[in-house]
Amino acid sequence: MRASLSAVAPGTALRDGLERVLRGNTGGLIVLGSDKTVEAMCTGGFVLDVEFTATRLRELCKLDGGIVLSSDLSKILRAGVQFVPDATIPTEETGTRHRTADRVSKQVGFPVVSVSQSMRLIALYVDGQRRVLEDSAAILSRANQALATLERYKLRLDEVAGTLSALEIEDLVTVRDVSAVAQRLEMVRRIATEIAEYVVELGTDGRLLALQLDELIAGVEPERELVVRDYVPEPTAKRSRTVDEALAELDALTHAELLELPTVARALGYTGSPETLDSAVSPRGFRLLAKVPRLPGAIIDRLVEHFGGLQKLLAASVDDLQTVDGVGEARARSVREGLSRLAESSILERYV
Repeated sequence: MRASLSAVAPGTALRDGLERVLRGNTGGLIVLGSDKTVEAMCTGGFVLDVEFTATRLRELCKLDGGIVLSSDLSKILRAGVQFVPDATIPTEETGTRHRTADRVSKQVGFPVVSVSQSMRLIALYVDGQRRVLEDSAAILSRANQALATLERYKLRLDEVAGTLSALEIEDLVTVRDVSAVAQRLEMVRRIATEIAEYVVELGTDGRLLALQLDELIAGVEPERELVVRDYVPEPTAKRSRTVDEALAELDALTHAELLELPTVARALGYTGSPETLDSAVSPRGFRLLAKVPRLPGAIIDRLVEHFGGLQKLLAASVDDLQTVDGVGEARARSVREGLSRLAESSILERYV
């Protein structure tokens, strides 16, 4: 659906042609792709094979027949055709044009656009889904509301993430603290996904929205993975959860489940009972090491594997750090100084 929305977004030649059809008070039925199945479904009309332009699409829709475009949307292959899809394919649409569009889309697998003359709307059919293409102003209004929500959620995320960093330095982290950060990261990620849909749907009208979104969610996805890598429980005989499994569990939570910290804790691999939420956990150190400038991921993995936890990393001297493969004197000093600065700033932000 996202790829199809991108093909008919404002600023594209196809969207320009569809809006011309709508303004001309005529209807249209356009298949966005062609293969042998589409060819077998077409009866009558004309074989054209001409370059696609918005004005040609507008004029050909006056024929009151279907139009077939090439898969790359660069050519108009047929015009004025009647589509004869399998009548046994179920559809909930009522109008002849919309019923045909729904059935053709389901049968051939290509997106189909239906322009309704009476209802004055453009509908896109993809894989059994129907999406009405709205005016950019209406989409922008909803997108700006979502963006304001994202800004508030991001501020709250920054607060709980800062608190977690300070607690990590003092070794006072509980499952509740970890679950709160994972919860906020997932919330921000879901709102960002919704706004990304609006950006696709807006096409060229969504450029500024895309820039704001990129700025707000920079680093959220890596942070989500680092939190899980730091705190996913060690495998035991009773339960075992990998990082990928924990991320998938978080992704699968419904909006209602995401609001419950015990449910988030269970997704991370903990039992989720009230006692478990208040139990202490210690980070492995991935998240804080990732904030040290110019420290490659492979070196971070080796440091965590060698020392086994953040507290041992914080207590390690430059000589201790140099014993890790690939960590020379310069890099060891960089890690030591970087962790010290992070520890100092985290404590200051928490208590000052």
